[in-house]
Amino acid sequence: MPEKIRWGILSTAQISDRIIKAAKESTSCEIIAVSSRHKSTADSWARRHGIPRSFPSYEEMLKFRDIDAIYNPLPNNMHAEWTIKALNAGFPVLCEKPFTLNSKQAAEVAQVAEQTGLHVAEGFMYCRHPLYERVMSAIYEDRAIGELRAIHSQFTFMMDNDDDISGSAALGGGALYDVGCYCVHASRMICRSEPIKVFASEDRRNGVDLGMFGLLEFASGVRASFECGINSFERHRLEISGTEGSIIIDDPWIPGESATGFNIYSADHETEHVVIKGANTYQLELEEFAAVISGDRKPKLPIDDAVN
Repeated sequence: MPEKIRWGILSTAQISDRIIKAAKESTSCEIIAVSSRHKSTADSWARRHGIPRSFPSYEEMLKFRDIDAIYNPLPNNMHAEWTIKALNAGFPVLCEKPFTLNSKQAAEVAQVAEQTGLHVAEGFMYCRHPLYERVMSAIYEDRAIGELRAIHSQFTFMMDNDDDISGSAALGGGALYDVGCYCVHASRMICRSEPIKVFASEDRRNGVDLGMFGLLEFASGVRASFECGINSFERHRLEISGTEGSIIIDDPWIPGESATGFNIYSADHETEHVVIKGANTYQLELEEFAAVISGDRKPKLPIDDAVN
C-alpha cells in the first residue's frame, strides 16, 4: 500500500464534502478522483475541491487503477449494486449508511466481499468518536448506571422539500433509512447483541415513512425505544437507563470537533458531567478504513454488523 490511501468517490453527493474535508486533515488518506453521471458535474466538482481526476461515469472511474479504495455515497437504492461493482473491480469500499435496503442485499454484498477478500464497511461515523468509548466504559466498566434496563433515542428533522432524496421511495428514502438507522445501530451497539423482537409504527405517505416509532426487545430484557422522522422539528437525543442511574447524550449522532460530552444522573440525584475532546468523526472513519486495508488493525464494524 502507498503511504496515503488514494480514494475515489462515486458521485458528487453533498455528504462527500465532509469526506473531502476529513481527507485533507488526514495524514493517511487523500481523495484523487470523483465520478458523476455527467462530465460537466464531475469536472466542476473536482475543480472546486482540488481533486486531480474526474470521470464522466461511475464505470469509468472503476477502471482507474491508481485508486486504492472507493467511497460510495450514492442514493440508498444504489448502495448494493455499486458496492458490488466496486468490489468486483478490485476495490475495498466504504459505503454510506444504510448499507443496503434489506438484509438480502446486505448478505449478497458480504458474499462478494468474502469472495474477493476485500474490506467493506458501513459509514456509521458517529460511533468512531471517543465519546462512545467513554460511554461504553461508563456502562460496563465503571457500572455508573448499574444494570442496563432501557434505551431511548430520537433523531428527527424537517425535510427541506418533498423532492429531497429522503422523501423518495424510488431512491430508498424514508425516516428509518435516513436517520432512524442511527438509533437502531446505537441500541444494538450499547446492548452488545441483536434484538429478538422488533415492533414499529410509521407515518407513511407516498410510499415513504415520514416518521416512525420503534421498539427493540433484547434477550437480556433491555428494551430500546426510538423515534425518527423527516417531518418533524429537529431533535437529537440518546438516554441510556439502568438500575442505579442514567446517561443522557444531547448530541449523540453528530458529535463534532468541538468539546462534547454527556451527563450521568445517579440514584442519589447527583449529576456528573463528562467532557470529551472533540474529533472529526469522518476523519477517524477514513483513517480506520485505511489502517484496516493496510493490514494494521481490525475493523471496528465488521461486515457482519452491517448484515445484522
